[in-house]
Amino acid sequence: MTSPRSAVDLALDALGRRDLSEHELEQKLAARGVPEDERAEAVETLRRTGLLDELRFARGRAAVLAARGAGDALVRDALRRAGVSSEIADAALEELDSEAERAHTVVARRGVSARTARYLAGKGFSPEVVAGLVAGDGGEALG
Repeated sequence: MTSPRSAVDLALDALGRRDLSEHELEQKLAARGVPEDERAEAVETLRRTGLLDELRFARGRAAVLAARGAGDALVRDALRRAGVSSEIADAALEELDSEAERAHTVVARRGVSARTARYLAGKGFSPEVVAGLVAGDGGEALG
């Protein structure tokens, strides 16, 4: 149906918009009707040339999510849904500021309150980090 060259062209077009994981790229190519063997060949070609890099994707996606106030669990889940291995997700998370530091930034902006605690929990921050910040900011208990 599609020639291998046009599969690569479609992949390059998709990557021109934003960095993608291998899984996301394969999904986009499948949606365009590219047969499985041609998708695999296109992905391999782009991986070999460095235009498709799972760790680079994971680092970038993790950084964007962290900048938007996401905790480790939310970042990890987003990377998992994008098809990133747990090892690569762990490596990407290690490069971020600690979850506690990111949560502290949110608390500094929003203040210590039950609402902030719920916000942090909803953004994927661990219960230990949320409790630690609450205890560290005047010892107020949030419910």
